Amino acid sequence: MRFANKNLVITGAASGIGRATALLFAAEGARVFAGDIDAAGGDALAVAGAGNIAFQRTDVTNNADIAALMDWAAREGGGIDILFNNAGSGGDRAAIDEIEPDGWDRTMDLLLRSVAMGIRYGAPHMKGRRGASIINTASVAALGSGYAPTAYSVAKAGVLHLSKIAAMDLARYGIRVNAICPGFINTNIFTSSLDVPDEHKQGAKAIIAQMSANAQPVARGGMAEDIANAVAYLASDASSFMTGTHLLVDGGLTVGQRHSWDPETPGMFDALLAMEADAKAGA
Repeated sequence: MRFANKNLVITGAASGIGRATALLFAAEGARVFAGDIDAAGGDALAVAGAGNIAFQRTDVTNNADIAALMDWAAREGGGIDILFNNAGSGGDRAAIDEIEPDGWDRTMDLLLRSVAMGIRYGAPHMKGRRGASIINTASVAALGSGYAPTAYSVAKAGVLHLSKIAAMDLARYGIRVNAICPGFINTNIFTSSLDVPDEHKQGAKAIIAQMSANAQPVARGGMAEDIANAVAYLASDASSFMTGTHLLVDGGLTVGQRHSWDPETPGMFDALLAMEADAKAGA
């Protein structure tokens, strides 16, 4: 019961990482105040929370909705102890030479501005509360190219830097701020951004899970619970000496090219050595 008598606010709570995190915290004693644009999913989450999860429909691209979520949670719970800014989707998939301004702005509003405004409206309710912690969802896409579309990757890089700067701004109030960088996690964020009929989405998720397992040292697809566990660590006293940084949870996806961890895949240096050996043998 790490979070007994703690109040958690979480956005993007109706599915995927948000849902898994809400249920984990509720099971460990927290009062969870969940926000999501998906009202049906949010209501189902509240039922699954067995009285420990309350839901309010929240569109994080609407500043008034964010402020209302934070004010409601603080009013009902007497303050906010933990804030998980998690809502998001894949955003506009166009390349930088093709993306339209509206697509860029929509992606930034959803993935970056919503985090900034979550901090803006949540932090006043967290000042002076022991162990106050803010966690923001970034991505491996914030750390390099090739993991996600351009606008998404830039927004997530912004989340990383925002987390560092916010940690500086809020340190005087005893509020820690960190980010989490998931790798390929088997949630609806991938299938929802693809033009795939609903009846085929489960199959698509299975394919994505297998592809990610083949692309990283940990030979299984990432699960929402993997990220929920990491969020719980960043929210708990066990991480009380951490602020302004990020936690990478990616199954080893970013350790390097496949040859760096798969002995069956030769790297460039290994290939050169093999060529040298063949040349000497031929001589």
